[in-house]
Formats: sequence, structure tokens, C-alpha cells
Amino acid sequence: MEVSGGYKLKTGERAPPFDLPNVDGRRIALSDFAGSKALVVAFWCNHCPYVRSYERRFVEWADEARKRGVGVVAINSNDEPNYPEDSLDHMVARAQEQGYPFPYLRDANQSAATLYGAQCTPHFLVFDSGFHLCYQGRFDDDREGTKVKERYLPDVVDALLAGRPPKRDQTWAIGCSIKWS
Repeated sequence: MEVSGGYKLKTGERAPPFDLPNVDGRRIALSDFAGSKALVVAFWCNHCPYVRSYERRFVEWADEARKRGVGVVAINSNDEPNYPEDSLDHMVARAQEQGYPFPYLRDANQSAATLYGAQCTPHFLVFDSGFHLCYQGRFDDDREGTKVKERYLPDVVDALLAGRPPKRDQTWAIGCSIKWS
């Protein structure tokens, strides 16, 4: 197991609360995921090439994970005035185009990104059923998806669902920096 250094939120800490607007017009809060067997929080955006390279794999995996009782949510915290392609309207279009099977939330004041210590897009965090952090970092070890040797996030979720401790608690998230206001 790797040591949780460098990240703001440490392994075992509880997920900070959030209550943010979703692309469907509803507000979604952390408490809406009560009863999930695990929760995946992805810091996400519309324009980052790293997000786009993981997008199809993550959407397909998330659809299957939801069927297994896993909560999945993506949060876009980028500064909208300087990155208008990350506006809520563009998020709505992106979620529809790509068939997101999970809520896609707008964190306009960047409070969630700050509380979770999001460093880039994508930055994935996995919490157990009690919302305690079990893993954060990358989805897998190959951005392009053609030579994947380790599926970090899926393996962590599989371990949690099987009642086993994950073999690692972090990898380094790699992507585009959060666009802070």
C-alpha cells in the first residue's frame, strides 16, 4: 500500500459534504449517496485532453459500477469566466452527448475542489460505504487506454465490494490543473 502524502484529503478521512447543481437542474448532495456500497468522486471538466482520453472508459465503467450499487459523481470546479467551455450549459451538452450515467455537478465557487484537495482533471477519489477515503489518483496506468496494465480505480472498487482492503490507497493524479479563480 502506498503512503498518502501530498494530497490534502488523507486515507481514512471522511468525504467533505457538498450540495451542488447537477446538469439536470436538481441539486445533488453527498447525503444523496447514502446507502451506496462505495462512492467515486471524479473532478472533471469538458475541455481537458486527459479527461477526454479517459471519458469513454470511465463512462462505461461507471454505468456498470452503478448497477453494482456504487455511487458515482463528477464535479467540474474550473473557473468559468476564463474557461467558458466549462459553463453549466456546456456541461449539460457534454453529459448528453457522452451519455453520462452519473450526476455532473457544477462547483462554481470551487468549494468542493478546495475541500477535497482536487489537483487536476481528472482526479478520482474512492470512498467506502461510510464515506471514508480509500483511494485517490488515476483511473488506470495508461492515459490512452491501449496498454493498460493496472486498473487502479476499478480494482479498488472491486476490493471494497468484495470486502477486501484495496492493495493501494493512492496513485498520482495526472491531468490538467484545476483552473482556479
